[in-house]
Amino acid sequence: MKVAFVAAGAAGMYCGSCLRDNALAWGLRELGEDIVLVPAYTPMRLDESSASDGRVVFNAIDVYLAERWPSLGRRLPFLRRWWASGWVLRALSRLEPSTDPAALGGLTVSMLRGEDGSQRRSLAELVAWLKDEVRPDIVHLSNALLSGMAGEIRRALGVPVIVGLGGDELFLSGLRDPYRGLALGLIRERAADVARYIATSAAGAGAMASLAGLDPDAIDVVLPGIRLDDYRELSRREPGTGPPTIGFLARVAPEKGLHVLAEAFSQLVRSRRVPGVRLKVAGYLGGAPSLRYAGAVRRALARDGIRDEVEILGTVDRPAKLAFLRAIDVLSVPATYPEPKGLFVLEALAAGVPVVQPRHGSFPELIEATGGGLLHEPNDAADLALRLAEILEAVDLRRELGDRGRQAVFERFSAAHMAAGTREVYRRVLEGRTAPLA
Repeated sequence: MKVAFVAAGAAGMYCGSCLRDNALAWGLRELGEDIVLVPAYTPMRLDESSASDGRVVFNAIDVYLAERWPSLGRRLPFLRRWWASGWVLRALSRLEPSTDPAALGGLTVSMLRGEDGSQRRSLAELVAWLKDEVRPDIVHLSNALLSGMAGEIRRALGVPVIVGLGGDELFLSGLRDPYRGLALGLIRERAADVARYIATSAAGAGAMASLAGLDPDAIDVVLPGIRLDDYRELSRREPGTGPPTIGFLARVAPEKGLHVLAEAFSQLVRSRRVPGVRLKVAGYLGGAPSLRYAGAVRRALARDGIRDEVEILGTVDRPAKLAFLRAIDVLSVPATYPEPKGLFVLEALAAGVPVVQPRHGSFPELIEATGGGLLHEPNDAADLALRLAEILEAVDLRRELGDRGRQAVFERFSAAHMAAGTREVYRRVLEGRTAPLA
């Protein structure tokens, strides 16, 4: 089958959704499917080879200016050609992306209005390209914020449209009124143009169904997967080869809970239960808000007399990420919101590193499915410290959880496994079967 997959680029930021979408595209190709992956807004920043050919639709500059000054591109068409050029987009991709929902309400609503929004010209260009050049059997939009495209695509191409659900609720919940209500209402309206939704976890499916009023029976769950080629020969760090080390691998932002982990780490150090324990932090760190947050975490630890025991690496590429995973004994990203994907859990387990995660979002599903870690009470630094100590003090438990988790990831959480589940949804839709996957 021919699949057109439209994924949202995140400018200069490593983004879990981008990594998942790219892995899915490669997985579908490995299964023999013909897939065209095209990012919207900006190219996707990835730490692995891209499945995209470099085309970008809904150019971020065009989208923004069409909202602020809709007549500019019509009056000065050469400007559109200039800001759509490859070097301009590459330059944009090196900048700190603006993802603050409070500042993007109007643009979000306009995008969800689709053919009635300010970006109708970009939509018409996308539809023409899909119809004349790609000619897909099915179109997959990576998130519900892109579902404003669904109606025009369905009518012009006569093919079903699939929409992914994997984190939209955090952004939507952060919108200010009246944009939040308008956006949620438009997502409900656009559901009539969507053949099926695919969520990355049952928790994420339930959250979006409740928030946006979507029909739960219209949502299938396909758990995420990662590309595993360079994990196969990755050697796990053996206990006793260095100081016991806790790792954090995620965007350095309040919602990912680094401050919760820092408080748990401080309690662990002060308790002296795990002598010589260290904390190593890696993940996207860029822009003033992120740097201020990281600085505040450092200062809080310093007030407790903790300085040399903590290392904040910031953004890491693929080799550095693998080296990071080889250097830690346990990973924890105590997200303060119900995270619907948790790719960092799969990355840690693929390296044989057990995890400690909050008991909400996708984490209970991932821990149950892999057996690779422990759960703690959300936003509870004291309980997190206890669970971390439990793993760091018991070498046999640490090895057992890591081995079990690694085996499960290789058996059930590869990109190919995720692709097989997604392809089954496509096939059922194309055959006219609309019941949820068993």
